[in-house]
Amino acid sequence: MLKGIAASPGVAVAELFRLEEPDLTVSLTEGLDPAAERARYDAAAAQAAAELDALYDRACQTDEKTAQVFDIHRMMLEDPDFCDGISEALEEGINAEYAVRRTADALAGMFRAMEGDEYMQARAADVQDVSGRLIRILKGVRDVDARFDRPVIVAAEDLLPSQTVRLDKEMVAGFITRLGSSTSHSVILARTLGIPCVVGMGDDFDRLPLSGVVAIDGGSGEVLPDPDEDALADFRARRAAYLADRDALEDFKRREAVTSSGHKVLVAANIGSLEDIDAVLAQGGDGVGLFRSEFIYLDSADFPTEEAQFQIYKEVLERLAPRPVVVRTLDLGSDKQAPYFGIKGEENPAMGYRAIRICLKEPHIFRTQLRALLRASVYGNLNVMFPMITKLDQVLQIKAILAQVQGELEAEGVPFSRDVQYGIMVETPAAAVMSDVLAREVDFFSIGTNDLTQYTMAADRMNARISDLFDSADPSVLRLVELTAKNAHAAGIWVGICGESAANTALTEFYMSAGIDELSVSPSSIPKVKRAVIQS
Repeated sequence: MLKGIAASPGVAVAELFRLEEPDLTVSLTEGLDPAAERARYDAAAAQAAAELDALYDRACQTDEKTAQVFDIHRMMLEDPDFCDGISEALEEGINAEYAVRRTADALAGMFRAMEGDEYMQARAADVQDVSGRLIRILKGVRDVDARFDRPVIVAAEDLLPSQTVRLDKEMVAGFITRLGSSTSHSVILARTLGIPCVVGMGDDFDRLPLSGVVAIDGGSGEVLPDPDEDALADFRARRAAYLADRDALEDFKRREAVTSSGHKVLVAANIGSLEDIDAVLAQGGDGVGLFRSEFIYLDSADFPTEEAQFQIYKEVLERLAPRPVVVRTLDLGSDKQAPYFGIKGEENPAMGYRAIRICLKEPHIFRTQLRALLRASVYGNLNVMFPMITKLDQVLQIKAILAQVQGELEAEGVPFSRDVQYGIMVETPAAAVMSDVLAREVDFFSIGTNDLTQYTMAADRMNARISDLFDSADPSVLRLVELTAKNAHAAGIWVGICGESAANTALTEFYMSAGIDELSVSPSSIPKVKRAVIQS
């Protein structure tokens, strides 16, 4: 049995089809006419835009949300960082193919370096998709549109969104890749289309045969080449169980999450953009427990204005009202960098200049975000939380700045809600240990188990060599969770969990015994978490 990352649930058994990649290698040619190479590039960009428009139209026939990825690719063609990098390279008199490759590799490398944030790391694949399209056009290589006359499981080095959407959905039973992550756009497309897939197989990918029957389980990440009759029976049983479970979960989307002892829990969603709201509503989310506002900054070429932020917060609140929406204030630094912030490199960025530390050192950035949030607060049920808190003094500084911003808006006659709740993320051992003191100053806690585990276990969560140490179920981590919940309730405030472990149903019973009031997970996990709460 081979293993990879369980990316899109489902079970499939079919013949293996290896998707051959076109040759997109490029070599450097210097001393060329910049104007001529610019003309070649502009023509390729125009053709790429036309192809992406066609892909968008094709994807819309399946699902309009699925098609949005090609809107993103279209915008990437016009992204200032991407375009400026190519322009600078062309001015050096190098060939257009190499200019695209060099710029794309630098941009993709920046995304991959954002350790701890799978969403941003997965954007590297989008950069490579767009640059690969440009290079293919520049080299005159014909695009491959795979068609099959029988069901197959597609195996590829990586599967880009533009390839995924063109696969024959009636004949592609699943796919497996050497590279990739569970948050790549290809995987999101696969989930939307109901195609099971296993990605990130690494060296195990080389152990796949060139052809023959393969069985895959997208829920466990298992891949079995050449299964015998017993194995086939096992995978067929898995498929039947998966389909039955999927149907059973439909009912839980519409139910309240209440334990057998009567403890009601909100099952909310973690989101990063407006595009995620439809999924929250479709999956029966009770609200948003974590809106990662840093993506507004990461998606901007410069500091986003108060008005730009206001419009985004307003739309989120309006579309989800009256459900609560918890917005996390700017959480940049460490693995998430916006170049225009000018944050210098650090030896240990996870413990460096990041999140609330930036906001308190550069309050003009913080005040702009707070003004936008308060202005939007009248359009829905807003909660605001502050990340990376380690001491009481930080909370007191936040409250002082907040009071100043409220006073400014009041003096300007700008309406804002007085019912906004303000909380902090408990994601450091310091905050957990001091939670009894901190609870007196805030309206709620949200436990970020990803960083809490990382700091408690002194284990980088992205370091595969010590992955056995990064365990959110370790007794030391659970004790801090229990302590935080106990101190929150003693002070009369609510406590939620917004880390990955909130979706780990093996921990649901423990979280319920600790009195956790909210679990915030990816939208697709909402039904299974509701069921786990109800059955606990």
